[in-house]
Amino acid sequence: MANRLIFWKIPVLISVTILSALAYYFMRYVRRFFLFLLPIYFALAGLIFGVDFAYNKVLKDYQRDRIDIIIGKKDDPRGAGYNLRQSLIAIGSGGIIGKGYLKGTQTKFNFVPEQTTDFIFCTVGEEWGLLGSTVVIVLFMLLLGRIIMIAERQKFIFNRYYSYGVLSIIFIHFLINISMTLGLFPVIGIPLPFISYGGSAMIGFSILFFIMIKLDAANNNSY
Repeated sequence: MANRLIFWKIPVLISVTILSALAYYFMRYVRRFFLFLLPIYFALAGLIFGVDFAYNKVLKDYQRDRIDIIIGKKDDPRGAGYNLRQSLIAIGSGGIIGKGYLKGTQTKFNFVPEQTTDFIFCTVGEEWGLLGSTVVIVLFMLLLGRIIMIAERQKFIFNRYYSYGVLSIIFIHFLINISMTLGLFPVIGIPLPFISYGGSAMIGFSILFFIMIKLDAANNNSY
């Protein structure tokens, strides 16, 4: 028998229908609002009925196990949930200021798998604590803000699209990597930009930035 996720499709669809009807009622005097609302409604309806299909037919067994652990359907601390459990222990043991550089027991004794690549953020959390983790997040926010400034000052539309493309790639990697180490997203193999160990990822991100900087320099020279 096929597994079902934590929500029921019919009540969710009814809720979406009611919200869409209310939105249309209050915005019915706005021209073309119905043409804007209708595709969104059908997209949400398709998503509601497509979740179970994707969960049972598209995802592999280990991917379903990771999702089940995240939403609390399964507890497997020595199997599929081992990486996440050790990551949470490492981050939690760091406290406010951390244990100090190279003094993290979870990472030093290799309890956390892939601690230099996919789970690099838990190393930061254990050794430098909440303060160090906050510094890393703030630095990424400043970087993303700087990319937005570069994108907005571009005169050519291609330069702007490319800059926002770089922004999206960096943000998605940043969001997913940190979220999976905190147990908010399922565990997938995705590096933290410019922090995770690995030559190919570093080269790829660097090339993205070099092209963006070159385009920005050409944009400035064209004024």
